[in-house]
Amino acid sequence: MRYFVVTGHRAYSTPDFRLDDICGGAGRMDILVRCVTSAFFLSHDIRKDTEVYLILEGGGDAPKTVRFSGKEIRYLNPDERSTASLIRNALLKKVPQEGEIRSSPGVYISRMSFEDVISLLSEKGEPVYLKEDGIDVRDFTFPENPIFVLGDDKDLTEEEESFLLERSPAKICLGPRSLHANQCVVVVHNEMDRAE
Repeated sequence: MRYFVVTGHRAYSTPDFRLDDICGGAGRMDILVRCVTSAFFLSHDIRKDTEVYLILEGGGDAPKTVRFSGKEIRYLNPDERSTASLIRNALLKKVPQEGEIRSSPGVYISRMSFEDVISLLSEKGEPVYLKEDGIDVRDFTFPENPIFVLGDDKDLTEEEESFLLERSPAKICLGPRSLHANQCVVVVHNEMDRAE
């Protein structure tokens, strides 16, 4: 399994945003939406071996985490608006204090924080921190069940980074230029596909 953890530092944790303004009016939800579509779509197929955890840290009910499962996903389309709609529909659910609930096939929501998600996934695989000062991805041997961790358009906070570094993640760089978060997801998939 390939796991992607994307922290949306300003992304709304409440459903009170318009689908035609996910960039400014939803705390840069557009970045997270593009990460989801980049993580799952192939030409004429969906990656079943992938899960994406979007950690929503903005708004009045943060944190919340929306999890997308490639094995189960339905109704995912490549346009940003429909993916944002899946997230907003999840945010409309009454979220329990513990555990997660399904909002639609392959989409789940919980009150997990960044620390909760990293702790949970660390039992399933090995964390890999996408960081510009890491080793070159082409010199890296991918672990089984990698957990790729990245921020939105902002780096992880000092607290988030400190918590992640306590788990001794590998740190990898994807190339000589800075990339958008969703581009990082595509490059990681491509490098893993080539390695396999």
